[in-house]
Amino acid sequence: MKTYAFRLQPHQDLMAEIVAFGKANNIRAGVLLTCVGSLEQVTLRGEHIHLSVSDGQGRTTGGHMLPGNKVYTTAEIVVGALGNVEFEREMDPTYGYAELAVHTKTPNQ
Repeated sequence: MKTYAFRLQPHQDLMAEIVAFGKANNIRAGVLLTCVGSLEQVTLRGEHIHLSVSDGQGRTTGGHMLPGNKVYTTAEIVVGALGNVEFEREMDPTYGYAELAVHTKTPNQ
């Protein structure tokens, strides 16, 4: 696994920047190893990135992150790129949802 570390600045959109980083680095299968920082506000219930956040009193909530979560002071992020597989979404006939499909990459991909 190849790892990347980067920092986001105030007012950057957390989800948009993580997605852009993955695209810019051609990460086809990745894991968000850690993300520590602060947000101006939190919008949950989206898809693909699960997020847990705490307020100033230590109350914690979680859900699926939506675009629009702007960094307040910093977001320190570490991403792992899984070089031997690719993640795809494929229709699962069981319930009709597009579910995760993991494909092994061939050496010349």
